[in-house]
Amino acid sequence: SPSTTASPTTPRLTPRRADDDPRLGELFAKGLNGPDGTPLNIFGTLAHHPDLLRRWLVFATHTLSKNTLSERDRELLILRTGWNCRSRYEFGQHVVIGMRCGITADEIEQVKMGPRGGWSDHERLLMVAADELHQQSMLSDITWAALTDHYSTEQVLDLVATVGNYHLVAMLLNSTGVALDDGVPRHL
Repeated sequence: SPSTTASPTTPRLTPRRADDDPRLGELFAKGLNGPDGTPLNIFGTLAHHPDLLRRWLVFATHTLSKNTLSERDRELLILRTGWNCRSRYEFGQHVVIGMRCGITADEIEQVKMGPRGGWSDHERLLMVAADELHQQSMLSDITWAALTDHYSTEQVLDLVATVGNYHLVAMLLNSTGVALDDGVPRHL
């Protein structure tokens, strides 16, 4: 029977570098590098398929930095999705990003509890939405109504797109066994 381990024990693909393929230099020049100047492991791994990486980056850029949600709401959704998907890389990276957006260490721990954590009403709703999308691939009528009472239609669509994107990302990360980047703490 298949293993229940969430991720391979070692990376299945060695991250690529810009000089591995002429198409990668242009992609990596777009700011896909970590503090040491080398591409983050997610991008180096996805660079095994440069066309996929290039096309996915358009959508990923929207969900990470161009959507209509606040940074805090976006990061809470991504963290819960990373936790639900047991994605070490996704959760670890977004602990770092989330803390830059004002999410505290205590709130990171609350994310692991989902809606049961000590959230405000609207933050609890974010946890419920992330859980419903993870479990059912849709929002219930009750959750949709509550979200549209608090958020615009664009924001609700961005919420669904953000959770969906990071669910996809978790599948890619977990399947390829992407290693944590240097300096990213292990939380899973």
